[in-house]
Amino acid sequence: MLFHTMIGSNDIDRSKRFYDTVLGTLGVQEATLNIAGSGHTRLIYRGLEGTVFIVTQPINDEPATAANGGTVAFQCSSPEQVKQFHDVAVANGGTSIEAPPGPRETPSMGRIELAYVRDPDGNKLCGIHFPK
Repeated sequence: MLFHTMIGSNDIDRSKRFYDTVLGTLGVQEATLNIAGSGHTRLIYRGLEGTVFIVTQPINDEPATAANGGTVAFQCSSPEQVKQFHDVAVANGGTSIEAPPGPRETPSMGRIELAYVRDPDGNKLCGIHFPK
């Protein structure tokens, strides 16, 4: 259903270092650098299933802010990869939030593995694994 997800950054170089490393744990290649028609820099990460994650300088030239209530979730292949996603994010300037990485029981999805972090700009990210 979704084609892309885009978040803002106040420091595109810092974001590139953070996301190249963190998304690399999921097998995502380094960002493609894109200069929008407005002259603003964007980082484009292409997912394995055709999805796209974009980090951009806001084109209205206002500071980037994190969405209150918003989360970008990245699918992980195993519980170990959820933990790695979390640990690499924290080691590269992210902040661990909510409960420690690990299993959660949910009424609608059963047992899942989750880890929540905030990127250096405050955007909320989730590493998630659904057991088969």
